[in-house]
Amino acid sequence: MKRIPKHILTASALCLCVVGLVIYLAIGFTSQRKAEPIYAGPGVTDVKMLSHWFPALAGSNGDTEVYILDSGKPGASMLVLGGTHPNEPSGFISAVTLVEYCQPTSGTLYVIPRANNSAFTCTDPQEAAPTKYYIDTKNGTRWFRFGSRATNPIDQWPDSEVYVHASSGQQLSGSETRNLNRAYPGRADGTFTEKVAYGITQLILAQNISITVDLHEASPEYTTVNAIVAHENALNLAAMTLWEVEEDLSITIEASPTNLHGLTHRELGDYTNTLALLMETANASQGRLHGAIDSELVVTGQDKFYARAATYGAVTVPYTEAGISLSERCARHIACLVQFAEQYDGPDGVISLGAMPTYRQILANGIGYYLSDPQ
Repeated sequence: MKRIPKHILTASALCLCVVGLVIYLAIGFTSQRKAEPIYAGPGVTDVKMLSHWFPALAGSNGDTEVYILDSGKPGASMLVLGGTHPNEPSGFISAVTLVEYCQPTSGTLYVIPRANNSAFTCTDPQEAAPTKYYIDTKNGTRWFRFGSRATNPIDQWPDSEVYVHASSGQQLSGSETRNLNRAYPGRADGTFTEKVAYGITQLILAQNISITVDLHEASPEYTTVNAIVAHENALNLAAMTLWEVEEDLSITIEASPTNLHGLTHRELGDYTNTLALLMETANASQGRLHGAIDSELVVTGQDKFYARAATYGAVTVPYTEAGISLSERCARHIACLVQFAEQYDGPDGVISLGAMPTYRQILANGIGYYLSDPQ
């Protein structure tokens, strides 16, 4: 039998290694697009896709679940947006907690945990961010995706040199073209991101949503942090909420700038009848002063570099070696969401989120205590 030359054997082995590596990387890449489970709790009465309100999204990565929690009693309605920026975990986890735990006693709650579903399928370049983080629940550990601030370029590319906000003509950096929170009120014939914004706007219009709250995080050195940003029509609601929660937490109110366009608290307040608000909590993994980003930093919020920076006055919120945990950040969001509902008294009635955990209870038990156990 004729022997196969050594160089052919070597080349074949290398080809097999390359094929194996490509398969391994492809599996890793596609697994990043797999969604973590969200378990509909006892308060969920229906789940629709965003394409129900804007059919053009159907079949795309812009389509996303809308959880409906109808108390069965007439009243007002609230929409909570989590995951506008999937690298800001407290907004997403607070929304998931509502889906899995909340049982409204009047009115209707709508929750979109993954507002920019596409952005959950990638991470920001050059940030070395984790793809997942882990939260302990009462009987096990659950994983959640750590995503990007912007739509996955697979779904929208290329970025323009200058992003022109369609309805106002305002010009921003081209990188903002994939930022959902610069795309409102959206366009039916716009970019992928503008279509997602348009779908959310259509939901608000169709359901006549009373209150819309967009949940975010910011770096500890940012000026607008631990804050409620409110459209001028929602400032009274923000003030009443502040009055109710200030015993437990320090929070500020900022009026939505009239000359900064594309954001929920500006455009949704201008283009719909909803009272539009946005919340920011302080997240060490968001800033520029932290060490390595991993699941521990995301969940505990502990970073020695931020603790040191705080001693120099380089941060705008109290920060110690104890950090600012994901549980504390979610507790802020949830405490204010409860009060937004309780303090609302509009012509369409009232809304109540029922027996939600308090700020102090979440701090004591951890946010995982109020999530469903792994199934």
